[in-house]
Amino acid sequence: MAEEFQVTGRNAVALFSLKVYRGDGMALLAMSWKKGTPPKDFVGFAIEYREPGGYRYFSLKNRLAFPAKSGEVDPDRYSTMRSPIQKFRWIHFPRNADLPGEFVYRVIPVFMNSYDELSYGESQQAAIELRRETYPGLLNVAYTRGFVSSQAFVERFAPDPDSLSKLVPAKADDGLIFVPSHAKATEALAWMGFEARESIMELLEDALADNRAEVRVVAYDLCDPGILSILKRLGSRLKIIIDDSAHHGKPESAESQAAGILALSAGTDHVKRHHMSGLQHNKTIIVDGPAVQAVVCGSTNFTWRGFFVQSNNALILRGPNAVAPFLAAFEDYWNHNSVKGFGRTLSATWHDLQLGEIDAKVTFSPHSGENRVLKTVADDIATTKSTLFYSLAFLYQTPGLIQDAVFSVTSRNKRFVYGISDRKVSGKLSGIDLQRPNGNVSPVRPAALTGNLPEPFKSEPTGRSGGVGNCMHHKFIVIDFNKPSARVYLGSYNFSDPADTGNGENLLLVRDRRVAVSYAIEALRMFDHYHFRVVQEVALNARKSLSLRKPPRKDGELPWWDEYYRDERKIYDRELFS
Repeated sequence: MAEEFQVTGRNAVALFSLKVYRGDGMALLAMSWKKGTPPKDFVGFAIEYREPGGYRYFSLKNRLAFPAKSGEVDPDRYSTMRSPIQKFRWIHFPRNADLPGEFVYRVIPVFMNSYDELSYGESQQAAIELRRETYPGLLNVAYTRGFVSSQAFVERFAPDPDSLSKLVPAKADDGLIFVPSHAKATEALAWMGFEARESIMELLEDALADNRAEVRVVAYDLCDPGILSILKRLGSRLKIIIDDSAHHGKPESAESQAAGILALSAGTDHVKRHHMSGLQHNKTIIVDGPAVQAVVCGSTNFTWRGFFVQSNNALILRGPNAVAPFLAAFEDYWNHNSVKGFGRTLSATWHDLQLGEIDAKVTFSPHSGENRVLKTVADDIATTKSTLFYSLAFLYQTPGLIQDAVFSVTSRNKRFVYGISDRKVSGKLSGIDLQRPNGNVSPVRPAALTGNLPEPFKSEPTGRSGGVGNCMHHKFIVIDFNKPSARVYLGSYNFSDPADTGNGENLLLVRDRRVAVSYAIEALRMFDHYHFRVVQEVALNARKSLSLRKPPRKDGELPWWDEYYRDERKIYDRELFS
């Protein structure tokens, strides 16, 4: 059981089913009533968990509570034993998710009588290992938190409006000299950077310790002083390509500052600037040494925003077979600063990463002629049999094959589509579009995250200038996560014509259910997070507070769970995961 990426509760007496999925740094719990519909007095689920080797259960807390008899909203957070979760799935972030061994989850149905007294039914229990590495020694998926726009961030680190400005610089060009002044800066930045920054910094420290390791870096953005410090200490063991497109090429840019510093430590002949015909958009680190052979790729830029504000992913691959195509691509980038030159290299074709049981391959842009892959990806999306999850920055700025393929799948019956992408609102502000399974798109506007929020919630920061959409930076697509054919496309690649034929990019295709489930959960947690902002804005505009629903007491009232058994798409949602 410990090695599974999904486990089920086995209590035959319990009235509901439970399935727990392993994410990276998180777990998805999904429940459903076994027979028929729940009774009307069912008011939700209490959730508890026990850490590996622990002897006590911790109860998850809920920000929503039942309204008082006076109708007032209770602003306090309570245990889900008192304020149950009124949903059929929930994503949990254990405090110590990297502990080795099994986490035990216990889910309990909660009921309420006519006197508002709570009682509890037979529980379901399941144990799952949430070890830090997705596949130890081979492949690890790591995420940034990306939730500065959240109640958790406000409660922990942002008691006043200026808190975020004390944690991250207002301008990227100030990043290399910025020093956080927040009283809890160390704790806050570790929370915000989540596993992605920690994993990248650990790999760089390992490279530094392996004094025969050579390090190759391709960076689009570079303003993180911690990253730069280690790169500087590597001396001539480092070779780096830094983007010089648009503002990056100006003398005052953080990228130009970093290039100047590294030219002194590594040598001028070990630092290059270019942008192909558009951008050098890779975010890769390659370590090749006797003790360490590993690669970092994905969507995470080496910046304050990339690590601490935006939702990003980093994929860490290990072993000589994984390193080889990235090393070859680095050399091809080093020698070719043009589409025509690079597009003819072998790096612009697919390469098997040879990760044992994991079916994974990589290709690099820019492609030319028959090497182009955008249509291949769109055609694969069109074959979706059950589910399509995506988180695509810039999808609505790049209409074409991928956007058409996504909309086509969304329009078909018996296809479950959850998606999140940025959208232009006005001027420099951006929001988010949420693609719902019913085919409708729910916009999340910056206004949904600023100003007053309905009780009992506190106002949240938007992630600084540019709007909430700029907090979402992922580029991944998950196809059929619940089938043996599950697969994920990911990388720096924005699934657009410029990414395919103009920019320096990496694109990976991983056919593996454990990896697909991880990315599907990441898509769900972001979707749910921002969709709740839509709910909040609707409540605010209607001048209503948010609270848990009690059982129906009057004719015409419906229980909270009614829509999950009446609405076709919500029925599919409930049944799909449970």
